[in-house]
Amino acid sequence: MPDTRQAEVSRKTKETEIQLQLCLDGQGNASIDTGIGFFDHMLEALAKHSAMDIDLVARGDLHVDMHHTVEDTGIVLGTAIRQALGDFAGITRFGHAYVPMDETLSRAAIDLCKRPYLVWHVGFRRDKIGEMDTELFKEFFHALAGNGGMCLHVENLYGENSHHIIESSFKATARALRMAVAPDDRLAGAPASTKGSL
Repeated sequence: MPDTRQAEVSRKTKETEIQLQLCLDGQGNASIDTGIGFFDHMLEALAKHSAMDIDLVARGDLHVDMHHTVEDTGIVLGTAIRQALGDFAGITRFGHAYVPMDETLSRAAIDLCKRPYLVWHVGFRRDKIGEMDTELFKEFFHALAGNGGMCLHVENLYGENSHHIIESSFKATARALRMAVAPDDRLAGAPASTKGSL
């Protein structure tokens, strides 16, 4: 396993243009600019609590709506994580976290297994946080899991404030991801699988 696991991914369509540099073995540094303020805030939290360094610039058709920018950012970030992990060998593979935020508690569990799946049990009392539609968060996580080779379960156990609900969900995912990507020295570079490969 390389000392520093990095990836650089670019994606350009008629709807979005995104450049991303990622280091899994970072310190949680983030430079995020998607044109969507609240989304930037959530991605900064994801970087900080996963200890990944993320440098991301996304330009999308925000004059239409935010859907393409949010979904394509998930595609690019998931792709970068998968590339940085290489063959997924030698990593802990599983991760989980509970994150409280005031009256809210959310949890995330992840299996980095190259078999993408999203379970999303997160609901909101508002249609928007800032200018961002709350329904777009599921689209982001679906794209992240699908392109990152993750089986990802995210659940809000309870809460009232929509800002707290989604922020605790992002932070729980970040902490679970931090655990899952961590090298396990006892594996001696082998995959964490009885099959011998992932």
